[in-house]
Amino acid sequence: MTGFGHDLGPLDTRPLFRPLNRELVGLLESVNAADWERPTLAGSWKVRDVAAHILDGCLRRIAAGRDGYAPPPPFPVHSPQDLTRFVNGLNGLGTAYASRLSPRLLIDLLRIAGEWLADLFERLPLHERALWAVGWAGEMESENWMDIGRDYTEQWHHQMQIRDAVGEPRLLVPHWMEPLLGIALRAVPVAYANLAAPAGTVVTLEVFGPTSGTWSIARDESRWRLISGRPQHPDALLRMATDDVWRVLFNAVHSPGLMHRLAVEGDWHLARPLLNARSVIV
Repeated sequence: MTGFGHDLGPLDTRPLFRPLNRELVGLLESVNAADWERPTLAGSWKVRDVAAHILDGCLRRIAAGRDGYAPPPPFPVHSPQDLTRFVNGLNGLGTAYASRLSPRLLIDLLRIAGEWLADLFERLPLHERALWAVGWAGEMESENWMDIGRDYTEQWHHQMQIRDAVGEPRLLVPHWMEPLLGIALRAVPVAYANLAAPAGTVVTLEVFGPTSGTWSIARDESRWRLISGRPQHPDALLRMATDDVWRVLFNAVHSPGLMHRLAVEGDWHLARPLLNARSVIV
């Protein structure tokens, strides 16, 4: 119908969890005591808080997915705002508890929990119903491949927050970034859901750098669709570097100089929702 590209299909990110966790453990083993106290892109969290959050996320996922243990929320969850409040509360409790743990203990626990998490995901059938729906992608029910992919984007982007804080290179090559973008960009149709435009309107995202590629959000008669590739003349074109696209999608838009590095051609009004797409609960 669009004459270019194709809809994004399922992705299997399960093989990435073990090597990604080893990258994290190696990174944390290389930093010094002062680095653990450095501020990060994750709001008020320091490096040690982000590391603790990754550990807490692993343990909570293992408890729920492997052991069937997921305590109910302390209040009814009826809206996205309720869900955000619930998740933020869990995150705060996890990082607060970990404040009593030494860096060495955090590293040891991350090494073990990361392996357990990979074990769990590798046993899950990709196309069965997931434990949780990926709400930021607009899904009321998800298959395991999407829920696992969501967890990959969480593990990856929090590690990048640490790397950014301590001045270590980000993992931006296609091995890591292509599956990351293949999952994370599914937040884009949600960002465009309320934007009215004629059928046939196309907005293209062009990523350049260590990982490059193009994706488009195209309007048909009833909805916006995310498609790989681009037409020759989109109605709007947003260009950003590999090391910037993750900052937008994972709510680090306050990164110094980010907005000045982005380039928009065509209708700015059409490109704006792309800058508001978030592949996290906010």
